[in-house]
Amino acid sequence: MIDKNNLEQLQIFLNYHFRDKNLLSQALTTPQLAHQKGLKDYEILETIGDAVIKLIFLLKKYKSGVRKPGKITKIKQQLENDDTLKKIAQKYFHLDKFILKADAQEIKGTKILADILEALCGAMYLDSNENIKIVEEKVINKFYDQWDDLVEGSAILNKNKLLEFLQSKLRFTPTIKTEFKSFGPDNQPFWIAKNPKIYDNNNRKLKNITKFVKDLSSEKAKTKREAEQILFLKILKILKQKI
Repeated sequence: MIDKNNLEQLQIFLNYHFRDKNLLSQALTTPQLAHQKGLKDYEILETIGDAVIKLIFLLKKYKSGVRKPGKITKIKQQLENDDTLKKIAQKYFHLDKFILKADAQEIKGTKILADILEALCGAMYLDSNENIKIVEEKVINKFYDQWDDLVEGSAILNKNKLLEFLQSKLRFTPTIKTEFKSFGPDNQPFWIAKNPKIYDNNNRKLKNITKFVKDLSSEKAKTKREAEQILFLKILKILKQKI
């Protein structure tokens, strides 16, 4: 369990002191520990924080001149990349030191750090009487200027690269659907994305393209999203040779 001194250390680091310390503790508490101890966990705060982060980012981009829907969609997808959020949580806020988790709970290889970063933003937003500027100043601005470097080479871009390639060939943006298979225990499964199918704007399968990739599958991944991004890269490499 984290102690009051560590909570104080995090608040000093953030340069923000919570009026409701219970909100801060909740933002740092994993569902597994909460279930064991009868506590509140970070899940609802994570959901709020996810929306707050996206709103702040999109407003900042809008004010900087970004107007194209495709660019906005790309930014939203980047903000949903757990690997990038985990990197931010670790590099800029050292949140791994403050997690309230069960004794045997494993953090590495999970998306818990990403969840807690979002939950922290949600908690700060609520604690500050829904002052979105506070979250922007205390959290988002710490890494905003380095965002392009943070997402460079990220797997989340694989889908964008694939869709851009297909759009250049087809003159419209298709839809890609995949199936998933899980392995391992329910509380920490691995995922494989498989059997991709590509559809036109009328939801008709593009058989002449799908035939090249229909039997592809990803390697095992920690999340569905990660598995899907691995599969998208495989599809892109095949289609660049075939069409």
